[in-house]
Amino acid sequence: MNILEFTLLVWICSFVAGFIGAITGLGGGVVIVPLLTSVFGVDIRYAIGASLVSVIATSCAAASPYISRGFTNLRLAMFLEVATTIGAIVGALIATFVSVKALGIVLAIVLLYSGYLSQQPQPEDGKIASASQNYLVNLLKLNGTYPTSDGVTSYQVQSPLFGFILMWIAGISSGLLGIGSGAFNVLSMDRVMGIPFKVATTTSNFTIGVTATASVGVYLARGYIDPGLSMPVILGVLPGAFLGAGILMGAKTKILKIIFSILLVLMALKMIYTSLIGAV
Repeated sequence: MNILEFTLLVWICSFVAGFIGAITGLGGGVVIVPLLTSVFGVDIRYAIGASLVSVIATSCAAASPYISRGFTNLRLAMFLEVATTIGAIVGALIATFVSVKALGIVLAIVLLYSGYLSQQPQPEDGKIASASQNYLVNLLKLNGTYPTSDGVTSYQVQSPLFGFILMWIAGISSGLLGIGSGAFNVLSMDRVMGIPFKVATTTSNFTIGVTATASVGVYLARGYIDPGLSMPVILGVLPGAFLGAGILMGAKTKILKIIFSILLVLMALKMIYTSLIGAV
C-alpha cells in the first residue's frame, strides 16, 4: 500500500468515525484507535495521538449546531470539564510508560463494560438527592431544558459530586486510551446524573474537545503526534461530524443506544484479538 492509498483509506474510515462519534457522543476516538492499530498497523501511541486530535476536530464541528438548537447543557459541561481536564493530563502522563498490549486490553475492557451499561434499564425517575447535592445543583444552575417532539422539556441533574468523580475517571481514560472519554461521559450523565440521552451525547461532544486538548500536549511533547497521520484523520472526521450532528436531532434514542453498544462491542473484540493474538 503506497502513501496515497493509505491516506485515502484513512480519510474514508475517519469520515465514518466522525459520523459515528457525532451521533453517539463518543467523539470518533473509540473507532479511530482500534481502526488504526488493527487495520492499518499503526503503533497505538501514534494512533492515540491522532485520535485525540480528531476528537478535538469532532467536538468543534458538532458542538455549534447542538448549542444553537438548545441541546447542550453549557453550565453542566463547564462544571464537568474541570474533572475531565485534570484526569486527561494524568492519563496522558501514565500512557507514555504503559506497554502497548496493556493499553489495548484496557481499552477493550472499557469498551465492553460501556456497551453493557448503555443497555441496562434506565434508573427510576424522581430519585431524591441529598440536600448538599441539591444545593450544589441549584448554586451552579445545572438543571436545564431541551427540545423534544412534544415541545421544550425540563430535566433535573442528579448526583453532581458522584458524576464529577466519574468524569475525572473519564478524563484519565481519554488521556490514557485516546477515546475522548465520550463513552464514560455519556454513560455517567445518562445513568448516574439522570440526564436525557440526547442531552448527554451533545454535552459530551462539547466537553470531549476540551478534555482531549488537555492531554494532546503531552503526546505532542513526546513526539506521538504524526502530522502525516493526523491530517487525513482530521479531514475525514470533520465532514463526518457535521453530517452526524444533523442526523442526531431527529434520531430515536433507542436506536442511538443500540448503535452505541454494537460499535463498542465490535471494537472491543477486535482490540482483544489484536492484543492477545495479533501484533499491535
